[in-house]
Amino acid sequence: MIIDNQLLDKVSNQAKESERLRMNFNLHEALDAKAQRLLNALEVGTVLPIHRHRHTAETYILLRGHINVLFYNDKGVEVECYELQPKVGSYGVHIPKGQWHTLEVLESSVIFEVKDGPYMPLSVDDILK
Repeated sequence: MIIDNQLLDKVSNQAKESERLRMNFNLHEALDAKAQRLLNALEVGTVLPIHRHRHTAETYILLRGHINVLFYNDKGVEVECYELQPKVGSYGVHIPKGQWHTLEVLESSVIFEVKDGPYMPLSVDDILK
């Protein structure tokens, strides 16, 4: 499989049609794979709660678009913001294990996302209210 504009367009179109305004395209074969590798197409207006992954770090590489990745402390106060935009040379961010984070989509975007598996849905304790 090649990751090209045709694939990114396909996943982006699926995100535009999705109620959540985002769509994953998994590159790993199973949810219990030791490495979770996926494309994540994100549209302006998608809402991701402030959350953390207690069992794994996470890395985003922005393939196209423009996003902000926001880090928070345990009290819900924003402590850092990373603007990612390949056109200006800002490509990705590494999110440490346990770091509260979310992202803001500024234009239609696709990230390559990597984290350790197996896939673990977020628990209520991993979403900051």
